[in-house]
Amino acid sequence: MHSFTSRRTVRAAAVALAATFPCVSLAAPAHAAPHSAQTRVHGHLVDVPVRGGTATVDTATLRVTARTAAGTAVELSAPAAGNPGAPGPVTTTRDGARWSYPAAGLTVTARADHGRLLVSVTSAGAADRTLAWPVTGTDRASSAVQLPRGEGLSLPVADPFWNSADAQLTDADLAMDSALSMPLWGYALGDRTGASYLVPTDIGTSLRLTSDGGRLRTTATHRFSRAEGTTEYTVALSLTDGSPVAPAVDYRAWLKENGQLGSLRRKAEAVPATKKLLGAFHAYLWGDARTADGVRKLRALGVDRMWLGYDADDKPMDAAAVTAAKKAGYLVGPYDSFANGQDPKTSDAPTSVWPGTVYPDFCVRGADGKPEPGFHDRGCYLSSEAFEQAEPTRHHLADRTRKMTANGADSYFLDVDAAGELFRDHSTAHPMDRARDRANRLARMKRLTDRGLVLGSESAGAWSNQVLAFDHGSGTPVADGLWKAQKDKEKWGGYAPAKAPGIFFKPAELPEAVAKAMYDPAYRVPLYETALHDSLVNTERWELSYDKLPRQKTTRALLAMLYNTPLNFVLDGDSLDRRGGELAALQKYFKPLHEAAGTEPMTGFRTLTADRTVQRTVFGDGTLTVTANFGTTAHDGLPAGCVDARLRGDEAPRRLCPDTVNAG
Repeated sequence: MHSFTSRRTVRAAAVALAATFPCVSLAAPAHAAPHSAQTRVHGHLVDVPVRGGTATVDTATLRVTARTAAGTAVELSAPAAGNPGAPGPVTTTRDGARWSYPAAGLTVTARADHGRLLVSVTSAGAADRTLAWPVTGTDRASSAVQLPRGEGLSLPVADPFWNSADAQLTDADLAMDSALSMPLWGYALGDRTGASYLVPTDIGTSLRLTSDGGRLRTTATHRFSRAEGTTEYTVALSLTDGSPVAPAVDYRAWLKENGQLGSLRRKAEAVPATKKLLGAFHAYLWGDARTADGVRKLRALGVDRMWLGYDADDKPMDAAAVTAAKKAGYLVGPYDSFANGQDPKTSDAPTSVWPGTVYPDFCVRGADGKPEPGFHDRGCYLSSEAFEQAEPTRHHLADRTRKMTANGADSYFLDVDAAGELFRDHSTAHPMDRARDRANRLARMKRLTDRGLVLGSESAGAWSNQVLAFDHGSGTPVADGLWKAQKDKEKWGGYAPAKAPGIFFKPAELPEAVAKAMYDPAYRVPLYETALHDSLVNTERWELSYDKLPRQKTTRALLAMLYNTPLNFVLDGDSLDRRGGELAALQKYFKPLHEAAGTEPMTGFRTLTADRTVQRTVFGDGTLTVTANFGTTAHDGLPAGCVDARLRGDEAPRRLCPDTVNAG
């Protein structure tokens, strides 16, 4: 079964910020300043030309300031938290400046790169050490912080809720390789000014938000470790236009510059079945819905595009059901995981059973030599390095995949691999650091796509965007309180009955603070879609099906249409009968929009009201424009709780009001 544990991981006046940007363009930023603009060293200060102004690094403290082209002074980082010691002399290099902190064993370079200030810190010593920098949000002009938790949030820095314990956001270290969907954050800084922070060296780096005088501040901390392979730390700092999605615009440009931006269109050329993702909702099937008759019933409702998955249990979809699904125009595939191993004699999941002595020989080992406990402390996490070493001769993964797709499945959902919970394996037989773990996962995921399978994974970190066609989870900005709510089996449901487990099918109500943190549209911004919409199809977590949270249904439907992303469902025979009509109506509305814009980038995002309840997106060069009204009153003719979408060439917008679709 899937892992449901955390990955160890507004309407306030301040949100009027976004309304000050009447038209936000998401086009890639221009490239670097003219070549004639050079890095300048004067005393302990280093001036670096950046897009929109000049950044200055104070080598005595690592404080970074900037002066914009308009003459505005900005603090991009306060001094490093914890004195790195007295700096050595600054020397100029071909493209920047270099200095060191001898007492800390750190060497720093600063240079201009594609209009950004690129600061790289290297630790030469054998001992582990940390650097808490940059320290951001300290400029008094800071008005909102952007955070890629799931799809993305933009939080007014003085918002009482987000500064409170109820939000469960502050004073926790967020691992940038797993707790955030992209290695970035940003701030809006007054009028049309902002800052973006990208961390290519996300492994070993964490981000902590603190409430300082009722204002949200952030500090990144990097742990330098030779054993962990994290001796280098790089941060790219940029001036932006202050839009709530500017950090994602900057990150998309960075991915493109470094050849790391995937393309859903190219993936469809390589694996033609990928085209069936366009216009498709996603659903996991149980009970009678997994049969050929169940599939035909879904198609008879008028649903002509779906991704259908089924959990790994003793009743997978058979060949007849898979054939029916493919005939209907659907993608179909199993859930699998290469990450968990259990004793075959006592295992509670088929995906945790491996041949021979894979368990326990392949277990990830901690520094104490003990196995790393697996999902819900069952069995152990299996080492990707152990599999990679064995695969050329023993084919454990290839054999598993062949068995799982023997029914003709053309898609595959691989749990955990792209979620970013990376491991260092201390085993002497198959040692690896976290970077090696990530590389192994990317390699084995690519092998699945090379087999012609349309591949998805859980809560995909941006680093996996080139190998995945879809993900389940990065659309959800999970608040920690969700995990606590899911543990209350009486309210949330358990794993019974087998044909429709309550944990997936039983309607539930989120605690008020959790609902606000996850689904209040005033705080939601499409960071992930801005960066990656045309790279992979992004959905919410699969255990949070559309029907699971009745109070959030309208908001979630509007967000899906606004972001041009599919809704996720779980279906059994009964729910097909009761709710199938609603699914069909929503999919009918979504299909032409996603077919037209699913392979286009998100090129515009703006809010139309000061309370952020009316929002608009644009895809491609005007291919699709969507306006959603999350408020309680009509706006410019658009009723509350409704969305208007206009494809290029439409004479009138296409309207959807989710509450009126199969109400009740």
